[in-house]
This record gives sequence, structure tokens and C-alpha cells, in this order.
Amino acid sequence: MKYIEVEQKYRLLSPPEGLKAALAARGAEPGTPSRQVDTYYNAPHRDFLSGEIVSEWLRVRVEDGAASLNFKRWYPLEAAVKTHCDEFESTVADAEAVTRLLGALDFTRLTTVDKVREEWLTDGIAVAFDTVAGVGDFVEFEFKGEADTVEEATARIEAFVAGLDIDLGDRIHAGYPHMTLGITPATA
Repeated sequence: MKYIEVEQKYRLLSPPEGLKAALAARGAEPGTPSRQVDTYYNAPHRDFLSGEIVSEWLRVRVEDGAASLNFKRWYPLEAAVKTHCDEFESTVADAEAVTRLLGALDFTRLTTVDKVREEWLTDGIAVAFDTVAGVGDFVEFEFKGEADTVEEATARIEAFVAGLDIDLGDRIHAGYPHMTLGITPATA
């Protein structure tokens, strides 16, 4: 499942200490928190925001002196609730050069998501605690293990979340750029 991302996101209902304790009990350890500044762009040849449902994002991420270029296409394309996405990401040596390149090709900035992420890894699941400026606190569960299908990866995430025995509240079906642009989950 290379180049496919399967994840689930929840808005944190309470401080994350209980969830972190449950992860530690499973042998997980926290990574070092890092600041990620993600700038999202719209393409001149295809307006990502033109449809009723937004399913594609192009971003440049700067994180702790490193940078990457990323494109995601979420599926099902016309569904408000997505199951997975194609994810094509590569590191870049010079984020400013990529930003200037996109501008020279008439890509326009849509929004910037500024967040602090602390990631834990256990049982083939990356658990990311995100504090997103102006948006709030979230937890994402991303499948990082081996699976033959999206359905298998999804089932593994769901079993993992259920096994934590923590009330996470309702799942969020919108990405951070949706939230910063004011696109509601019902149309995300």
C-alpha cells in the first residue's frame, strides 16, 4: 500500500493524558514534538475548491529545518466521508525555491496550517497529537503497518482505537486545511 494513506482523526474532548497513558501501557513512547508549517496551494489548471466536495490538496511543509512537497487525493472523490488517499510526498532541499517555483507557475496560496505535532508509534499505528493554531487540539491515527487493502488497514485502526478504551468523541471528516478555510465537515 505504498503511496496510500489511511487515517482517522478526532477532536480531543479532554487533555490527552489519559490517551497518552493508554499508549504508554501498550509500550509506545512519545516522539519529540515538532512544529509543522503547511502551506496549501491551488492549481491554475484545476481548481481544487471548485467542486462541492474538496478531495485534493497540494502542500509544502516546513518542519524543523526540513521541507517536503505533498499531494493528496482523497477517496471516494465525491463523498463527504473519505476512506483513504493517494499520498505522494518527497523531501525538498529548498522550500523557498519550491514556493517560488509554484508561484512562477501560477499556483496560488490557499491557506497555512501551523501546528505542533507529537507522534507516538505502536502496533503499526502512528498516533499524532496535533495542536493546530486557531483550530484546536486533535489526535490522528494513521496506519503505518503492512496491509493488503484499505479495508484491512481501516479495520486495524478501528480495532486499535477500540482497544484503547478511551472516549474520543466523534470522528472528524475534514482536514486541517478544510478547517482553516471554513469548509465544514458536511461538505469536506
